[in-house]
Amino acid sequence: MARLFAALAGLTLLFGGFANAQEPVFQTSASHVAIMDYETGEILFSLNGDEPMPPSSMSKLMTALMVFEALEAGTLSMDDELPVSVRAWREGGAASGGSTMFLEVNSRARVDDLLRGIIVQSGNDACIVVAEALGGSEEAFADMMTQRAREIGLETASFRNASGLPADGHVISAADLARLAAHIIRNYPQYYELYSETTFTYNGIRQANRNPLLGVFDGADGLKTGHTSEAGYGLTASAVRGDERRIVVFNGTDSMRERANEAERLMRAAFSDFIIADLAEPGAEIGTADVYMGTARTVALRSAEPVRAAMHRRERDAMRAEIVYDGPLIAPVTAGDEVARLVITMPDGRTREFPLEAASDVPRQGMVSRAMSALVNLVSG
Repeated sequence: MARLFAALAGLTLLFGGFANAQEPVFQTSASHVAIMDYETGEILFSLNGDEPMPPSSMSKLMTALMVFEALEAGTLSMDDELPVSVRAWREGGAASGGSTMFLEVNSRARVDDLLRGIIVQSGNDACIVVAEALGGSEEAFADMMTQRAREIGLETASFRNASGLPADGHVISAADLARLAAHIIRNYPQYYELYSETTFTYNGIRQANRNPLLGVFDGADGLKTGHTSEAGYGLTASAVRGDERRIVVFNGTDSMRERANEAERLMRAAFSDFIIADLAEPGAEIGTADVYMGTARTVALRSAEPVRAAMHRRERDAMRAEIVYDGPLIAPVTAGDEVARLVITMPDGRTREFPLEAASDVPRQGMVSRAMSALVNLVSG
């Protein structure tokens, strides 16, 4: 069977014209970016978005999720007080020189405070405390994080610690961080509110949330910054405007100022420049496929599901659409059979595929007609 590209009868009317591939219509100074539409889960824009990268403190989203799940399971409560080990103090406390909640060694801290220490203050010490409480050790807890991440579909996630401090193999992609953020927003709204808190005071020390969009970008309500010398400055952020929510993840900017500027620019673009385009309703006739040994030489093809694609507004007229199938189809063909795929290719090379089904029955020819068709086919080659 030959792999065929069918004529797109009437498709120009559905999708607009098709232009040749071109340079991406959107540029960014970040090294890794994923912009997601929360409602559909569609990735609206990706720059190395599926490539595993060091997430630094953005991996604390997974640490917090593990705490949320323990709270819902009843194995932890907000009032529980967890011990601060020497390791948590030495590697994550004030003496470490990194982000800290300023927990005191051999003290105890409430889970309620520890969560704010993780989310608002980005405390590495708070992460180690909950890791040791839930996993027995930070190493075991990191394994639990990885396993749970894979269970919820984050295939690129691999964690080596609870805080995001540099470690070989501690990686996750920008797209998976966006999916993780969406999972938290959707399943734990009662805890997600913590991500919009702008300050938290513990042990007499007041610290501000580092998220540069809070109070600056209308509708911004989370989530988490990150920074190491290896990864640069990054952010996983979400905002709501009207009935739309967007999630923006980026990494690899060079400074806090650049992170703040790029955060606002990317989030603004997420709402104004990127869309989910509805290209065809289920049942819309898309094109035709050739049929061999049938009572008709072609069969109409219709979409089996909504045809939609995420894109920059200016990309709509630069898409390429093709119907792909192994053909010609051999009669009989039954209406509703999935017989082809609609492949949409964006200017940056991204593709989406949608199933196409036969719109009508095409019965098999009678014996005499089949013999004549075979003879014609033999002569024509």
